[in-house]
Amino acid sequence: MHKILAVIRREFMTRVHTRAFVIGTVLGPLLMGFMFVLPILLSRRETAPKQIVVLDAARGEFGRLTAERLRGEMRDTVTRTRPRYRITHLAVNPGSLQRVRDSLVALTGSASEPTRALDGVLVIDDTTLSSGRIQYLGVNVGSPADMSALRRALDPLVKSARLTEAGVDPIVVMGALRPIDFQTLKVSEGRVTGDSGEASFLLAYVMSFMLYFALLLYGIQVMSSVVEEKSSRIMEVLVSSLTPFQMLLGKVVGVGLVALLQIAIWAGTAMVLTTFGGQIATLFGASPATVSDLPLPAVSPDMLIVFLLFFSLGFLFFAAAYAAVGSMCSTVQETQQSHTPITLLIAAGLFCMFALLSEPAGPLARTLSLVPFVAPFVTPVRYSFAPLPWTELLASTVAMILGILGVIWIAARIYRVGILSYGKKASFRDVVRWVREG
Repeated sequence: MHKILAVIRREFMTRVHTRAFVIGTVLGPLLMGFMFVLPILLSRRETAPKQIVVLDAARGEFGRLTAERLRGEMRDTVTRTRPRYRITHLAVNPGSLQRVRDSLVALTGSASEPTRALDGVLVIDDTTLSSGRIQYLGVNVGSPADMSALRRALDPLVKSARLTEAGVDPIVVMGALRPIDFQTLKVSEGRVTGDSGEASFLLAYVMSFMLYFALLLYGIQVMSSVVEEKSSRIMEVLVSSLTPFQMLLGKVVGVGLVALLQIAIWAGTAMVLTTFGGQIATLFGASPATVSDLPLPAVSPDMLIVFLLFFSLGFLFFAAAYAAVGSMCSTVQETQQSHTPITLLIAAGLFCMFALLSEPAGPLARTLSLVPFVAPFVTPVRYSFAPLPWTELLASTVAMILGILGVIWIAARIYRVGILSYGKKASFRDVVRWVREG
């Protein structure tokens, strides 16, 4: 047992002390923290009101009403203390519209006269109501957020003016046409959890891709390590004091602990950010409502445990297969084609996750939870939508353990012969013979 622990310790310490591991482990939580805090900082930024001239060449009161509506637009809909626009209403004759517009455009974004510079000019004429065309000339037309806010403010004004001209009460019609406020809330075990549908999907999406990339990254590390030790002939020295099974198990578990440590730090950071989001927003001087409006998934401790459990089981399953592939090859170039079937199995698990989003508790989902190479993706995703009964969770875990034992049994037989086989890459017939004779 102490020999296996020595291999585990060597594999673990060799990778943990690398600069890439330290940077990746630290950079992950920092990036998550930055992405979490960024919306809070953006919500608090002091943005000066846009200087806009409403150039009115239309008959009636539509131009004046437009200017009044834009003056009432606020960036902060709660406190209503930060106006979005500073509006100047300028009524002109239709004949002089082009000349006045050109003179105002000359002041828009002017660097020579910053005190008189405008952000934009909104042009309204007699064709606005009939055609629905409103021309805006400004320096911020490339901002989707600014243009969307301006369009949302102008659209009901045009509709209301058209209804008034047609003799229809716009208040009644606009009230009937008000869009619905469609809310999605997750129900778990007969109780409303408060998580939105977007948050549940985001949690499943992030977990699956974290698992996918971690399995590829660290699984290939196991395979490359076997090839390097084999090509340097260090295997011949290790075999004199260790059995092939001990080397295989130590290498897989050692690299697996490195992966588990890094993923646990990242997932723990996500749990802290989502659990204490309101307190973090308060530290930055923002309202907790700023965080509640974001579709952030809540990572509960039991969800974290299930994710880490099936990540560990999935890693043991695939890493053993990667180690077997590494023992079959003599160079890193040979492994690039040989590990394709394993990579396709990992990708199949990811695709199954997307297929189960519409029915995570259906019969197909329960069946796939018992398939070892798919269960590491399917079971945590199902748990993120609703906690599974302990019987299903236990059955999925047992199926994974049985799958791991089967893969390790086959991999150990291939590994036993393959690590000391040099020359050409082993064929499929050679591998079958190694398994049979092992």
